[in-house]
Amino acid sequence: MKYCKKCAYPENHPFGIIFDSNGVCSGCNVHDEKDTLDWNERINKLHKLLDRYKNTSKNNYDCIIPVSGDKDSYYVVDIIKNHFNMNPLLVSYNTHFNTLTGIRNLQNLKTKFGCDLYQQNVNPEFAKKIVRYSLKKMGSIFWHNHAGSTVFPIHIATRLNIPLIIWGLHQGVDQVGMFSHEDEVEMTRKYRKEHDLMGFEAEDLVDLEDFPSEIKNDMKKYFYPTDDAISKVALRGIYLSNYIRWDSKTQHEKMIKKYDYNTLGQIRTFNTYENVSNLLYDDIHDYIKMIKHGYSKVTDHVCQEIRLNRMSREEGVSSINYYQKNKIRHKKLFLEWLGMDGSEFDNNLDKFRNFSEINGDFEINGRTKYQNEFIVNSNEKDNPELHSFYKGLYL
Repeated sequence: MKYCKKCAYPENHPFGIIFDSNGVCSGCNVHDEKDTLDWNERINKLHKLLDRYKNTSKNNYDCIIPVSGDKDSYYVVDIIKNHFNMNPLLVSYNTHFNTLTGIRNLQNLKTKFGCDLYQQNVNPEFAKKIVRYSLKKMGSIFWHNHAGSTVFPIHIATRLNIPLIIWGLHQGVDQVGMFSHEDEVEMTRKYRKEHDLMGFEAEDLVDLEDFPSEIKNDMKKYFYPTDDAISKVALRGIYLSNYIRWDSKTQHEKMIKKYDYNTLGQIRTFNTYENVSNLLYDDIHDYIKMIKHGYSKVTDHVCQEIRLNRMSREEGVSSINYYQKNKIRHKKLFLEWLGMDGSEFDNNLDKFRNFSEINGDFEINGRTKYQNEFIVNSNEKDNPELHSFYKGLYL
């Protein structure tokens, strides 16, 4: 397995990644733009763009901001409402795997910013059925989360005739350098299908022979609006990270101090700021990511810190080794909710397994052994100095 010489991303990153002649990945090279671009110029460009969408008649919202109880929601709303004086409508999709911290953060967001919030809550029984199916079909328990959170804002925009949706970070740019910041890439149906939905739109799934007939009508809520509906509104979705120098750690710390954003410790990463609203994200979902791709969410966080010069690669590898082997906690609770036994769950995952766990180590099925530098040393977790480093990185 080939890894970036600068950060810690592997060559099999699901977004696609390439390496230059020095062994440095495309994500690191595009990240370096953050130190060369004129961000004042880019903010001025954003200002002019947003001015065109302000509703001067005051009879509608200026834009839509998709939000949750974590990630970059607070920062995006703060920038758009308080710095650019826009009147946003907040839109949220209920994932059904909520933490109390996430529920509190979402309500606090609505209250502190004085914004209207639309939330979509799908029938829990339907949610269970689509999770069972996506687990069987894609080895994913989060397909409906990604589908709902990326399409519900678009449904609301077309329904209420709001032509602008403002997203925060573009993961394809930030993680693997899929585009340059200067490309100013916008949200598209194609990107959603290929990366968020793992190649399966709701429209595709309902046409499959094995799709449960009793929930076909319910799946329409995940259908992407027609081209005519989008054109009628002249809808576009922009990413703030193309116009503002992105540093999620620093941004979250501002939101903690300014708006009392609540953090939550997680078992498989040192990051206590992101993905705190979902009980399963840093748990079962992350474990599935590990057995599919051979790396987990802590690698994403390590790469962010390395690129922003807050962590050396050596410290990053130690962090990965320390966290990625931590055991998941909520499998029993999840399976009780889902109505599935452990054997069926494991058998479904085994169909998508590329990495097998053998005596605490992960090996690539039928290929070469996982690179030794990412295999945990069982004594490492007892190193108090190293543990102090992890704890001290985030508030």
